Amino acid sequence: MSSSDERVVAVIMVGGPTKGTRFRPLSLDIPKPLFPLAGQPMVHHPISACKKIPNLTQIYLVGFYEEREFALYVSSISNELKVSVRYLREDKPHGSAGGLFYFRDLIMEDNPSHIFLLNCDVCCSFPLPEMLAAHRAYGGMGTILVIKVSAESASQFGELVADPDTNELLHYTEKPETFVSDQINCGVYVFTPEIFTAIQDVSSQRKERANLRRISSFEALQSPTRSLLTDYVRLDQDILSPLAGKKQLYTYETMDFWEQIKTPGISLKCSGLYLAQFQFTSPHLLAAGDGSKSATIEGDVYIHPSAKVHPTAKIGPNVSISANARIGPGARLKKCIILDNVEVMVEKWIKRSIMNNLAILFYFISYLYRMKFWRTPLSYLKLDCMLCFISQENAVVINSIVGWKSSIGRWSRVQAEGDYNAKLGVTILGEGVTVEDEVVVISSIVLPYKTLDVSVQDEIIL
Repeated sequence: MSSSDERVVAVIMVGGPTKGTRFRPLSLDIPKPLFPLAGQPMVHHPISACKKIPNLTQIYLVGFYEEREFALYVSSISNELKVSVRYLREDKPHGSAGGLFYFRDLIMEDNPSHIFLLNCDVCCSFPLPEMLAAHRAYGGMGTILVIKVSAESASQFGELVADPDTNELLHYTEKPETFVSDQINCGVYVFTPEIFTAIQDVSSQRKERANLRRISSFEALQSPTRSLLTDYVRLDQDILSPLAGKKQLYTYETMDFWEQIKTPGISLKCSGLYLAQFQFTSPHLLAAGDGSKSATIEGDVYIHPSAKVHPTAKIGPNVSISANARIGPGARLKKCIILDNVEVMVEKWIKRSIMNNLAILFYFISYLYRMKFWRTPLSYLKLDCMLCFISQENAVVINSIVGWKSSIGRWSRVQAEGDYNAKLGVTILGEGVTVEDEVVVISSIVLPYKTLDVSVQDEIIL
């Protein structure tokens, strides 16, 4: 089969509600894969990357969320990218390899020659076409995307050793206690269909061991249908480690960015990485403005078309503003994610500004009339400047994620140090949180539907 006749499918593992607990409180209101990074759902970025794979026929999302939670998004992204996207729900967790094997009949329906497997909680540039070309050249069963990291952080991931000349995977170990290598597994793979045989072999061996082992008198009383977890297969420990050094697995190293999205703090960092990538892949998604007729924009910023941002606001860098958000006058937003229907200094400003501006207008008209220079151009300039000044009730949001339908009052500050790896390195407001006027929230996590009328620092508000 020539490369032009080959078919390729992609499988993206999205996990389920029992996963992503470190992503709370943001995952309390939405499945983690649908949380927006750079204005797009987390899973949107690997899906968009899969679209660039030659001869792609199908994208499967595999997880154990309820189907209704993904139905609307799957329909929308299929229409947007003109590629078939389908959500497959596991009846229970089967492991990263077991989940792939569980849906093998559907995945092989179009007789694909290659199968991409991606983890949803990975942030990178996804060099999938280049990876596929390298995989074909290697001639093995699978190719793993890898990257070099610092020796201090390598032990948090799967470390591996590859032949420097052939790129063959020689050794693989998951989160070792002692240093093995500065090359780690990125959680992105491409396989030939032989991967299903390898997974089945692991499952069969477990069944044989289970049948041979002695059954205790207590176990004999249990239901004979009790699962022995023989169908739970981990890709890293059960497949990669045993096959290393057998000329079946190879590596492809990326020189670009890579992060694993485990916490809200890392998600803010990843949003910035994707925004920076938009400069090369989707520049039309980035906002622009010089403060004259629209807000002042610094660096990479995404603003949803339905969001309203006051011209006196200053936005960026690394800011994502979601649908129907409203940002009031003089607001300063920097390194933050503003989710749907958030209001920063809006409702009170509108009510007060109407009354204040009317009062000021009458005052200045009478003043200018008395001084007999109301027709001079300078007087109009003075009036306009005064009205603008009255509206500058600046709020500040830095290194923070502001949850859906939350509101931030005038002269308030929501900020953090910006240590993405620290527990309180980023301030997080859950859904429906209200920050009253002149309240400062520093390095804190606030659960949904709380009202803050006093300042807090380094706290978790339950």
